[in-house]
Amino acid sequence: MSRPFAVFDIDGTIIRWQLYHAICDSMAKAGIIDDQAFAEVRKQRMSWKTREHDQAFLEYEKSLIEVFNSALTKTGVDNFHEIAQQVFDKYKDQVYTYTRELIKELKGRDYILFAISGSPNIIVKEMVDYYGFDDFMATSFEVEGDRFKGYEYLVIGQKHLALDKLVKKHNLSYENSYGIGDSDGDIEMLAKTSNPIAFNPNRVFFEEAKKRRWPIVIERKNMIYKLVASDEGYKLDD
Repeated sequence: MSRPFAVFDIDGTIIRWQLYHAICDSMAKAGIIDDQAFAEVRKQRMSWKTREHDQAFLEYEKSLIEVFNSALTKTGVDNFHEIAQQVFDKYKDQVYTYTRELIKELKGRDYILFAISGSPNIIVKEMVDYYGFDDFMATSFEVEGDRFKGYEYLVIGQKHLALDKLVKKHNLSYENSYGIGDSDGDIEMLAKTSNPIAFNPNRVFFEEAKKRRWPIVIERKNMIYKLVASDEGYKLDD
């Protein structure tokens, strides 16, 4: 019988911020992303932070990805690695207590640990090595000399397919598996696992988790609230 596995999203699930976004901020500070272009990103970010409308985060993220894509081919590989390392050093310990302890618990139960992230593989590898994951899949890029040509493998929108690849690679089954994520982009991936957990879910993910009666975990300040489905709806798990 194969060992069970657990799969984790990273941004907003383990890390309290978004690695992708932090890298873009650093690229802007380094002058790799044009000031005028990044001013629009800041505007969209403030729209999200002030909760102007339900689609504010999606519009902000779309704007961020556009400027990142434009700037990627303008930076050298070594320079990008240096920026990614700085972001990793800053954020590696800024994590949620619940997921940090869940990683420790599942490792203690001999689970194989996977991470699947839309962030660049260069920084995701640092994270998975730091927290002792067994394997991962993340967004990768084609390289020619010291320059990026563009995307090689894009995880965003197909995390469930990335999980299939990891399960097949390690000759595992989905029996007794765990999956944890925080956004609607994680739904299809978590739906494949035996024990999906909606962690600090956004609105779309929250509604879907309720329909599927998945456990919901909220971490706020120094409190962790575990909600489990019951006949009357959801109740607080002691």
